[in-house]
Amino acid sequence: MANGREIDQFDYRIIEALVADGRMSITDLAKKVGLSNTPCQVRLKRLVEDGYILGFRAIVDVKKLGRNHVAFTEVKLSDTREHALKAFNIAARKLQEVEECHMIAGAFDYLLKIRTSDIANYRLVLGEKISTLPFVASTSTFVAMEAVKENGA
Repeated sequence: MANGREIDQFDYRIIEALVADGRMSITDLAKKVGLSNTPCQVRLKRLVEDGYILGFRAIVDVKKLGRNHVAFTEVKLSDTREHALKAFNIAARKLQEVEECHMIAGAFDYLLKIRTSDIANYRLVLGEKISTLPFVASTSTFVAMEAVKENGA
């Protein structure tokens, strides 16, 4: 519940339909969820305003863009006080090769999903960018051999 408003079955159906096809027209969306156009459009606007839907994006073919090498990098920090975490977070967000960054509860502090063109490029990113992020003490890398499920698809 956001802004004190609960969402109902129609709202959930709208979200589910847009997750599957974010480019769906209001007419098609309304038909799919069982509403007429105007109520569907009002609900969609409210879902966006209330923060249930954060935005819309294109899912691109990374192979065609020459960025099909994926590595997951465990990062252990030398300091985990709030100022160190904040500094790491800010710096990690700036690296275009970092597709995802998650703080982890466990034997290491962060798990990064890094996308590059190949292993040689990843090695450069690791050595020149990731290892120089604030408070990085050590890293460990796992190379993905195949994406079985990605981007929710």
